[in-house]
Amino acid sequence: MALKITQTRSIIGVQKEHHGTLRSLGLGRIGKTTVREDSPTLRGQLHQVGYLVRVEENQE
Repeated sequence: MALKITQTRSIIGVQKEHHGTLRSLGLGRIGKTTVREDSPTLRGQLHQVGYLVRVEENQE
């Protein structure tokens, strides 16, 4: 199953570790979207920056 991840909030004022997590997800600005395969590692990253992103199941 693939997940569609969209950044919904700015990274201004967030912890530096969260900046790196967003970069590793392929995000970095509001409105940018990426599609990733679901895995335990990805779930951990999303748990860390969940307040900055919106996650949906990819229908493709």
